[in-house]
Amino acid sequence: MVVEESGIQVLKKKFIEGGAFFMSLPLICFIIGLAIAIERIISLFWMSINTDKFVAQIEEQVAAGNIEGAKEICRNTRGPVASIFYQGLDRSDQGSIDIVEKSVVSYGSVQMGQLDKGLVWLALFIALAPMLGFLGTVIGMIDAFDAIEAAGDISPAVVAKGIKVALLTTVAGLIVAIILQIAYNFITSKVDAIVNKMEDASISLIDILVKNNVIKG
Repeated sequence: MVVEESGIQVLKKKFIEGGAFFMSLPLICFIIGLAIAIERIISLFWMSINTDKFVAQIEEQVAAGNIEGAKEICRNTRGPVASIFYQGLDRSDQGSIDIVEKSVVSYGSVQMGQLDKGLVWLALFIALAPMLGFLGTVIGMIDAFDAIEAAGDISPAVVAKGIKVALLTTVAGLIVAIILQIAYNFITSKVDAIVNKMEDASISLIDILVKNNVIKG
């Protein structure tokens, strides 16, 4: 009777066949990279708000002359858009559009840096995983040639082990890189969407302050 192996058993078997050391390197890249990706995705979704509704609330408070009320809404709202609005409103009492614009632009740059946090490490693991896989490939091929040299024979049985190690480590590195690349692209698209909202909201803030004579255009 033939007993079929489960998916986990097959992965475990291939992991061992590929060599614990060289298979562990792409695995470490995958674990750390995936942790960074999950943290970024959760953070970005947490930062996302209904920008149109938020801007409307701010405009209502500014139109009523209640700048402090508008700032309170910003303090109670999560995300970079609210933080930028707060900085702009906090400088609005100086009455200059240039000062407000500089404050918004400067703090917007800070927020963009926070949105990109961790992405450089994720990009590193995407590049590193296949390289480590190819390192295992080279070592596996060296082992295969060493076996040929020791046996004085080039039969399949002699080189099979080394070639299997080479192929398995390559596959592991490529799989890790593919998964992390998908996560990276998703995160960057989400960051771009938030940045676009930040830019649109910044323009809206200036328009609201000018329209209600809080600052001079």
